[in-house]
Amino acid sequence: MGSSKFVTINGTRFGGNAPVRVESMLKTPLSDAEGCAGELDELSKSGCELVRIAFPDESCKADLKYLIGVSKVPIMADIHFNHKFAIAALDCGVSSIRINPGNMTSVEGLASVLAVARANGAVIRIGANGGSLNNKQIAAANGDRASALAAAVEEQLGLLVDAEFEDIVISAKSSSVNETARANFMLSAKYPYPMHIGITEAGSGIDGAVKSAVGLGLLLGQGIGDTMRVSLTGDSKTEVEVAYSILRSLDMRKRGVNLISCPGCGRRRVDVAELVARVKAVIPDPAPDGLDIAVMGCEVNGPREAASADIGIAGTESGFVLFERGVPVLSGSPGELEESFTRRLREFLIK
Repeated sequence: MGSSKFVTINGTRFGGNAPVRVESMLKTPLSDAEGCAGELDELSKSGCELVRIAFPDESCKADLKYLIGVSKVPIMADIHFNHKFAIAALDCGVSSIRINPGNMTSVEGLASVLAVARANGAVIRIGANGGSLNNKQIAAANGDRASALAAAVEEQLGLLVDAEFEDIVISAKSSSVNETARANFMLSAKYPYPMHIGITEAGSGIDGAVKSAVGLGLLLGQGIGDTMRVSLTGDSKTEVEVAYSILRSLDMRKRGVNLISCPGCGRRRVDVAELVARVKAVIPDPAPDGLDIAVMGCEVNGPREAASADIGIAGTESGFVLFERGVPVLSGSPGELEESFTRRLREFLIK
């Protein structure tokens, strides 16, 4: 799975058969250092493995240096337009930077960045973005934006490789699923470097999560992607949660609980949505990794269709039945649900 080459950022390996890493990006401006520190702490608890931080100008050096010192998660400085910002971020001690080939085109400036990155042992991500493609790049690709996106990465990648700089991650992202997928297929077929994947500006809520899941699932299912971000409008923790949900769906990562629940139908004995909420409320926090819990509305969808679940609950005519890997273990009335489920789950976990 993933790329043959790998890089290491603050002791965490990306690529080279490492697990697909989950990333996010701070929503809090860097000028609010305490707010950033709080968001970093929340992301660390949620399982985020790399956080990108927008570094807009050199006046934020003190804030970036402070966050590097307090963060439990590796930090990547996100750089646009000016190579001097990249050098400033590296001088602060950041161990990785992202540069955008769409708006950082100075060959001399890039050479200066490479010299500092090499001296510091830092990783560089070449992050091309569909929204940053310039007219020259699009024209050279005869209007094919996916080809232009891949070519933008290749152009800057060539400069790094020619300079014998190999601590590289490549990324080609767009708000279009098809455009992103095609660009990544092109790059993956040609280069061994670790690849960061995502659908940029995916949106919010259900639409954003679905768009991300379709695009990322399409790439991951083809063995493309060593690190990923779900780019959603809203809380950064939600990005991490959706990312792990995608990876759980593909059996690639097992963080947290896999909750299986039926949609409900005319056979249901209980309000399934209410039952899910009651079960979620008593699942331990943090939840055990890799645990499958099923919540079903009736005996048909209960032990039989959810037989693979470690532990499950199904509605019955008189209340509920608890089962473990398809075998009923006890039943009870609606009022006994929380106590019975909590006790049985505790017993199951210590087996």
